[in-house]
Amino acid sequence: MLVPADLSLWDLILNLRPVPLAVIIILIIFSLVSWTIAFSKNNVFGRARHQNRSFLRAFRKASNLQAVAVASEQFTAAPLVAVFDFGYSELERQVKQRGGFVNKLAVERSLQLGISEEVTKLEMNMNWLATVATVSPFIGLFGTVWGIIDAFQGLGNAGSASLRAVAPGISEALITTAIGLAAAIPAAVFYNVFGTRIKEMGTRMEDFAIEFQNFAERDFGG
Repeated sequence: MLVPADLSLWDLILNLRPVPLAVIIILIIFSLVSWTIAFSKNNVFGRARHQNRSFLRAFRKASNLQAVAVASEQFTAAPLVAVFDFGYSELERQVKQRGGFVNKLAVERSLQLGISEEVTKLEMNMNWLATVATVSPFIGLFGTVWGIIDAFQGLGNAGSASLRAVAPGISEALITTAIGLAAAIPAAVFYNVFGTRIKEMGTRMEDFAIEFQNFAERDFGG
């Protein structure tokens, strides 16, 4: 499709044919999804980081694990609390059934299960960010290729070979690549940033599991 050479970028978008227009709509949806996930995850990590610090202070000041269990109810958004609950539940079972902290390995496994569950929660929707970052450039490229083919077909039908005649059509086609990159680049950044935060949270939970076991041994003489 050939369009006048003096059209603005917005005019080019308004004159897009169905396939490139559909590509742009898909890319905009992908971009909105990635930004929504990013804002949501940023809030989740912010709350988790703040409550982790608060819970860890309470944990280290507590005289026994029962006091920690009571205090933990204030920090429900902290991943460390979930890990603590796994370990403390196993510890309580051992105390009730066997009279003490007799199976350190079982407690360690429970803590690892808690860590695994929390990491899985933190990783939720990360696959969407990876998909948007990986697929968007190719979707944009598809729209560009389609648009270029369309432009050259129009050029052939018009019987003109000047750059002025074909340039608007090429510009129109390249819009989809630009929008594809605009969707992919932030998604890739979000994926890397949040991936790093998840690893940091996982390391903190591993460290906390060691602290929990040391506390349990002091508290119950395991």
